[in-house]
Amino acid sequence: MRALLRLFLVLGWLCLPGSLLAASKPNMVILYADDMGYGDLGANNPSSKIPTPHLDRLAGQGMRFTDAHSSSGVCTPSRYALLTGRFHWRKFHDIVNSFEPPVLDAAELTLPEMLKQHGYRTACVGKWHLGWNWSDIRMPGVQPQRDAKGSSRVVAPDAFDWSKPVSGGPLSHGFDYYFGDDVPNFPPYAWFENDRIITTPTEPLTITAQTKEGAWEARPGPMTPGWDFYAVVPRITDKAVEWIGRQRGQDGPFFLYAPFNSPHAPIVPTGAFIGKSRAGGYGDFMTQTDAEAGRILRAIEENGFAENTIVIFTADNGAEQYAYERLRKFQHRSSGPLRGLKRDLYEGGHRVPFLVKWPGVVQPGSVSDALISQVDLLATLAAVVGHALPAGVAEDSHDLLAVWKQNAPSPRRSLVHNTVAGAYAVRDGPWVLIANKTGAHSKVPAWFDRENGYAEDEHPGELYDLRTDLAQKRNLYAAEPAKVKELTGVLESIRARGQVR
Repeated sequence: MRALLRLFLVLGWLCLPGSLLAASKPNMVILYADDMGYGDLGANNPSSKIPTPHLDRLAGQGMRFTDAHSSSGVCTPSRYALLTGRFHWRKFHDIVNSFEPPVLDAAELTLPEMLKQHGYRTACVGKWHLGWNWSDIRMPGVQPQRDAKGSSRVVAPDAFDWSKPVSGGPLSHGFDYYFGDDVPNFPPYAWFENDRIITTPTEPLTITAQTKEGAWEARPGPMTPGWDFYAVVPRITDKAVEWIGRQRGQDGPFFLYAPFNSPHAPIVPTGAFIGKSRAGGYGDFMTQTDAEAGRILRAIEENGFAENTIVIFTADNGAEQYAYERLRKFQHRSSGPLRGLKRDLYEGGHRVPFLVKWPGVVQPGSVSDALISQVDLLATLAAVVGHALPAGVAEDSHDLLAVWKQNAPSPRRSLVHNTVAGAYAVRDGPWVLIANKTGAHSKVPAWFDRENGYAEDEHPGELYDLRTDLAQKRNLYAAEPAKVKELTGVLESIRARGQVR
């Protein structure tokens, strides 16, 4: 009887109209934190001083990866790699600065462009930071002016015609909808919707409030009157929640890319979160980031999408340099057991939180130590929807579907780490070769090295075996010349020819 019932169910499914079959494809949501350390997630760090209950719950509902990596130690390159399946260093290294053009071009297949071919509605809500064609609205003859100190050139509000659309942003690369402020600490300080700036930035930046930790890091430029940095994060979440609600009753699946602009500086937790952590202003802002993620997760559930939605949470790079003082003051390690922070070639610069929930497919409460990268998302989600990637597209991306489904070993053995031009590291199995004098890019306080057992040496590079030295304290460069030579060859091969799927 049961076999007969199953047969009827299968036959009924095959007879469904095309629109309903399309809806059987899983929705996809990527939550992407900004400057969040591996050890800021409670599920990764039992000693964390920062409550992250919503993300910890997400970890319990799916798979938590302990060896996942962003492409870079800074913002723009990691976002490019996630959306294209290509290591950023094949094209560029630096971030997109204020009023610079896009790093994406029309020839590159992006994740939303691929999903739209399979009937997905797509949205990006949050921090874009991949550039726009500002030349579309730049006023002729208006040049940047020197600031009050005469040290830098500042774009004035009248340098652009803010009433016109701007191309090159999310809508030019596969997204049906965009809402955000582009970059939280870069001008223009204004709200964007789709391809337009919807609040006119008529004033130069002025700041009268205080941050809760570190510096504002807000670059001068045009500002919408009354711009409130503290209101940005909640407004972005509001819009993500609204967009999810609008998907009810629509045919076909959806993809939401929600790149938070927190806990990146300026560190501006709202009043409800002040004092909610034991790690100062940053800790409070991270707790708010967790809560904002929780609001989006709750919207998925309340709108009836939870059982057919893949949710991925990760971050673009490690925590900012303020983490050193945070450790000294609050005994909270944003990098957990790892060495290094944002920008660094050390593990703390690019090993990031990574969670995957997919009800009925990914085992709840599972943990994987498989080596993975955010560049692998495109090939993996292509496999989910049955998209065959052509040769030369997403050439660094590996299909991780078996890892997700069966906790299988990773198809990825090697990984190249890079933040600045000319400085690379390569991971191969458990080994890491830093092909540079040091893995640190930002200055490391002397007290930190002294108290944590890090000593300078005169070797031209660094070699570590992560099986026995996750904290990267014992440089084996001189002791293992054969391994240095082997990994140098691996690095050269990947840089020359790309990964092989």
